[in-house]
Amino acid sequence: MGEEAYYIDKISDFIESSVLAEEERGFNQMILYGRDISIEDIVSNAKRYPMMAEYQVVIVKEAQDLSRTIEKLSKYAENPQPTTILVINYKYKKIDKRKALYKTLKKTGLIYESKKLYENQVADWIRRVLSPKKYGITPKAAQMLVEFLGTNLSKINNELEKLQIILPQGTQISPEHIEEHIGISKDYNNFELRKAIGERNSVKAYKIVNYFSENPKDNPMVVTVSLLFNFFSQLLHFHGLKDKSPRNVASALKINPYFVNEYIAAARNYPMRKVSGVVSTLREFDVKSKGVGSNAVPQGDLLKELLVRILN
Repeated sequence: MGEEAYYIDKISDFIESSVLAEEERGFNQMILYGRDISIEDIVSNAKRYPMMAEYQVVIVKEAQDLSRTIEKLSKYAENPQPTTILVINYKYKKIDKRKALYKTLKKTGLIYESKKLYENQVADWIRRVLSPKKYGITPKAAQMLVEFLGTNLSKINNELEKLQIILPQGTQISPEHIEEHIGISKDYNNFELRKAIGERNSVKAYKIVNYFSENPKDNPMVVTVSLLFNFFSQLLHFHGLKDKSPRNVASALKINPYFVNEYIAAARNYPMRKVSGVVSTLREFDVKSKGVGSNAVPQGDLLKELLVRILN
């Protein structure tokens, strides 16, 4: 169970492909879907005996569709069929830990909670996924994937698998690979905008904002504002650090050491008082980007106004 579906699918797929021999699956493996069944159907299937095999496997996918009745499963969980491996995939949410089902499963079964990764953890996760497959990735390329795809590990993994089909083993995946094969611009993205603003490179920043204005569907303002807000909040934290050594900055801000110099440069360009003002401005524009108090001003124009307010 849990918000991050990637590991739920991984574990379920492993059980589906590994527990039973191929010749045993026809009679002893059943895949059910929450939207099509009831708790009674699950229990009925779970109570069957395996045929010419040690176990039968019953996998319930999309079990969150049974959220209103899932507690009924607690009676079966008290005395589960010992020859049945029952797998419940409860995605994007959790069963209530205060109720009987959770407490019973803790005693008679196994519960895995798949928690969503924080944004600053995803780039490291990408490197860990690629390393056993003999691929590398540059910090900038990993950050581009995170900024474009967010923290959805399944989406990121799908894009990584595409790259592994196209690129030979041993490749260090670069921003150019990301741009060519996934379609994320290496020059016009939130990562480059953040860097340009941090360096007070107004020419580059305005070029990127103009590109965003012309391609609003691929570059929603709400995402840009959120990322800039996180950046300047971290910059505020940076100013408050006594130990500004690269190692401590990376640890305190929970960022890749590769990006530490970017924060050091930005801190020189934005004193603490200015950073506080920018954070306040970003809060204001976050509300406007969601249509509150902006009088239907196009998001491209709002973004340009925001940039003027930050840089001046």
